[in-house]
Amino acid sequence: ETRELLKRADESVEKVRALARGEFGELNVGYSPSPTVEILPPALAAFQKAVPRVKVVLHDLAGDELVAGLQSGALELAVMVQPSGEQTAGIEFELLRSYPWCVALPAGHPFARLKSVSLEQVVAEPLVALRRRDYSEYYRILDRLFAPLRARPRIAVECDSASSLITEIEVGRGISVVSAIFRQVTGKRLLYRPLTGTDEAQSVGVARATHGDVTPAGEKFCEVLRTVATGPTGTKRMGKAA
Repeated sequence: ETRELLKRADESVEKVRALARGEFGELNVGYSPSPTVEILPPALAAFQKAVPRVKVVLHDLAGDELVAGLQSGALELAVMVQPSGEQTAGIEFELLRSYPWCVALPAGHPFARLKSVSLEQVVAEPLVALRRRDYSEYYRILDRLFAPLRARPRIAVECDSASSLITEIEVGRGISVVSAIFRQVTGKRLLYRPLTGTDEAQSVGVARATHGDVTPAGEKFCEVLRTVATGPTGTKRMGKAA
């Protein structure tokens, strides 16, 4: 019995040391599926290979829910679109990659003949968008995009997911303003044209609570995210969300 107790004590000490090295434990990470499709999967694969004893628990949530999870401590990190407005309170955001905005449209749309589409052309078209109550950040982005025109896009359909948005565009219910990364989600189902008349881009990165505790495992995960993101199209920057 004494030998068994000593063995358990040694195992406990080793687990504590592994926790301190970021090699053991559980890591709760929130994420936005579509914007992070280029970064998160390869980062997860590399992280699990490097530290297999850390269990990464993923939480697929909307932007406001991700921020709330960070603020409450339910989430240690969130891989997401950069927060804005009231979302930035108590949140630090590290930019990993930026993607230009473009227009998604069906093959038979008149814009398919164009090399690019302007904001003025988009505002006159019926728009397929994500549902406001679940994707409030998307509407904040639309407001910023179209603010110079002093006009609002005409929302024809609101969708509860990326898959339903793709289908609505395919059947001709309207066009949509999406980031360039969305092309990886849809494949060849839709056509894409650059959106002109704006310098706005979708910034994707990793967020944490300003006064939250990020474990050594969490810091290791951030290092892996940076490594994955700093490829040919990657950029990085650390600072408070703004």
